[in-house]
Amino acid sequence: MKTVTVITLALLGAAAFAQAPGVRRTDLLRHDSVVSGREVVEVRVEVDAGHGVPRHTHPGDEVLYVVEGTLEYLPDGKAPVMLKAGQSVFIPAGTIHAARNPGTVAGAGIATYVVEKGKPLIMPAK
Repeated sequence: MKTVTVITLALLGAAAFAQAPGVRRTDLLRHDSVVSGREVVEVRVEVDAGHGVPRHTHPGDEVLYVVEGTLEYLPDGKAPVMLKAGQSVFIPAGTIHAARNPGTVAGAGIATYVVEKGKPLIMPAK
């Protein structure tokens, strides 16, 4: 596991996200994919009640599985998706979205990304 590299990529892509108040990321796994030029990155994301991550994109697909609390996925141009523990959502590559915790307790999810190798994991939306 190359935690430092994953953190560096996230910071290069979106320093503001790494410092978003009430949001913590723990890097769990980074591994080359069987698909040439891609890698798999797995991150635990914890979001305090009332906090969230601003609009952004990823250079590949994301699957978010909520392990505790409630998280809301907010895709641009579509209805919000409320997720409780045990539920998941698929977010296609390049989809502009935000996420927040509308609940009264901390929420957490496992985000698994299959992304283009060498690109920042998170890019702020324009």
